[in-house]
Amino acid sequence: MSFGHKHGGAAATATVKSNKGSTYISLAALTMMNVTVVAGLANDVQQSFYGLSSVTYFTLGALLFFLPTGLVAAELAGGWNERGGIFRWVGEGIGPAWAFVCIFLLWFQTTFNFGVGVASFSATIGFFTPDYDWAVSFAQHPTNELLIMCCWLGFYWVLCFLATKGVKVFAPLTKYGVLVGTFIPLATIIVLFFVYVGQGHPIEFMQDPATNTLIPKWEGMSTLALAAGVFFSFAGIDMNAAHIKEIKNPRKTYPLSIIISMVLALVIFMVGTLIIAAVVPNKDINVLYTLYDTYRTLGATIGIPWLYMIFVYAGLGATIANLVTNLAGPSVMLGNAGRSGFLPKFLQNENKAGMPSRLMYFQLAGMTIIAFVVFLLPNIEGFVVLITQAITILYMLYYVLMFIAFIRLKYTQPNRPRSFVVPGGKVGAWIVAGVGTAASVFGIVLALYPPAQVASEVGSGTTYVTIIIVLTVLVLAISFGIYFLSRKRDWVDPQNKMSPFTWEIEGLKKPGKVTSNVPSDILAQGQDPMGLPIKRHWSPDEHIDLTKVAGYEPSGGGKHRFGHHGDDQPVAPPQPAAETGIHAVAAANANYVAPATAVAATPVPEPAEETVHAVAEGVQRAAGAAAKPSGEPPEVEVPKATAAEVAAAELPDDPAQAAKAASEEAERLAVAAAALEREAEADRALSDARERAKAAVAAARDAERAVGLVEDDADAKADAPKAAKPDAPVAPATDAAEPEKPGTGTEGEAPSDPAKS
Repeated sequence: MSFGHKHGGAAATATVKSNKGSTYISLAALTMMNVTVVAGLANDVQQSFYGLSSVTYFTLGALLFFLPTGLVAAELAGGWNERGGIFRWVGEGIGPAWAFVCIFLLWFQTTFNFGVGVASFSATIGFFTPDYDWAVSFAQHPTNELLIMCCWLGFYWVLCFLATKGVKVFAPLTKYGVLVGTFIPLATIIVLFFVYVGQGHPIEFMQDPATNTLIPKWEGMSTLALAAGVFFSFAGIDMNAAHIKEIKNPRKTYPLSIIISMVLALVIFMVGTLIIAAVVPNKDINVLYTLYDTYRTLGATIGIPWLYMIFVYAGLGATIANLVTNLAGPSVMLGNAGRSGFLPKFLQNENKAGMPSRLMYFQLAGMTIIAFVVFLLPNIEGFVVLITQAITILYMLYYVLMFIAFIRLKYTQPNRPRSFVVPGGKVGAWIVAGVGTAASVFGIVLALYPPAQVASEVGSGTTYVTIIIVLTVLVLAISFGIYFLSRKRDWVDPQNKMSPFTWEIEGLKKPGKVTSNVPSDILAQGQDPMGLPIKRHWSPDEHIDLTKVAGYEPSGGGKHRFGHHGDDQPVAPPQPAAETGIHAVAAANANYVAPATAVAATPVPEPAEETVHAVAEGVQRAAGAAAKPSGEPPEVEVPKATAAEVAAAELPDDPAQAAKAASEEAERLAVAAAALEREAEADRALSDARERAKAAVAAARDAERAVGLVEDDADAKADAPKAAKPDAPVAPATDAAEPEKPGTGTEGEAPSDPAKS
């Protein structure tokens, strides 16, 4: 490979089992997964302290970070929709080293953040009971924390086990978990809030001039810290690109899900925050249990103050969805990259559900260790602050790399089709990526600014900054170290499912400028997986007519043309990614067969017509779709199954989808058969043209002899019967060259242009 992986023996083609009745992630499920990563009612508590001005913070966060991130992720997913997510996007734009760094950072920050949260989450166990006062007292002075934390970790391990069962299990968990744990509670408190106001209760944030304004009060660096915190509460919208191959029509579904998720996240953030700020007095807001206080106060308006307990149990749904999504997304992306040669083999397993179960358990083991470290350290506050700020810097670097890759791809692969394009052309792209990059850099700079409590928890500001930089460099060194070690080891799994980068397929050593308009999924069609030598190179200047390829439309109203390889031979238009092997090639030829006259003008060897017919008939029989000339339905010979075979047959989960897939396969085979038949017809036309040319030459020589221009030698007499009967059948020509006869020179050869004869 171009980036230095060692290869084993012969290249092996990745085998992908055909899964009848496969479960796909629907638009609704994908949207809920995105919302799970980004938003939740528990996230609203911290911002509720700022009352009405929180709306301004959320609006700024949405415009300066959430919108750029979502738009850029939508375009990248719409143009490069093979497995890998941000690993693929950054690898296409910048290169594999930074691509691996990105995916490792995402996996690392997810592991750390969940591990840190276990200890504090354990303190809220009392709210699962109807005794609210005891629950508050327990949260303030918890006991038996170690036992409770172990129980929570056991719950996490069960969820991890379920996540390893694949899309069929975790997609419904996420979808219904967000519905039960977030949207139903949000809808309920909206209704109860109107009851609360109708009963004459005051709106708390309106009682204080500092919180009853859209303009945030300037409080120095703490104001900027809050702004950065709000900005990056929107982070993670790109995470579920890991499951892009489990999405139907990902080119359209994924960008649409991002847009819908952005709207829903804003609703959750703004509405939830304002309701909390309206119900709970500013001085009573507490990060641990203010949300439960809101449920209790609103529930009391209809006589059920214990409503909070119901929503605590419902909130488990959101917890389940959040953990499962964060275990599946980063681990799947890292696992896909790992199996293509970037991780040691012991972390490369993929279970029957297609999940990297060993890597997921390894991640949860890391969460468990971090949870115990946080619990046991004497100066835990300082440790958490340092690590959290280092993680913030690394996570913002992750997004800086994504924005850089996005801009580079605008210039290095300008013609690559994208189902969604950031509005405004290159100017719009620069504005969107520039704003997002500036917001990310702002977060990095702010993370390096020592907080007020640094003296008591860490030491001097210099010590704080030094430790943050060392921790950041250490994590980067680990990720780069793994990457460079992978270049010296043969870690590639020949059966991995990661497609090569487009620039590798197009013969480049690193990402560079190409003018090709061939979609990335078509370039990847039929290739060996990443880490193995490229099976079929494409020209970096390839152009195809996208109107002839199902699922693609010409962009900008421009006309597309067929491109040429270096040998100036026309390239047949490729077909959609679903067609592979002989079917794709045959289907392409069916749309691009040169006329017989043009073929006849080129001196090529005689075709093996019987072979062509045999192949065409074999494909026709396999497809069962060779239509009769009269237009009647094709006759398909279906072998009868035995009773035992019928009983043992595995029925698909979705018969309609399976039938549709079978029908599409039959159509593809029919196209292949038609293509081979057209090729056979062209070969027959070529053979016929050759014979007619030879007959014309013989007739011309005979006419010359008749008028005395050529001596009547033995060769002329031998040719006389042919000249006398120009319409008589001519024996088929063969590839064998005839010996040159005395006195004739090259007169017996067919001219290069029969028409001139």
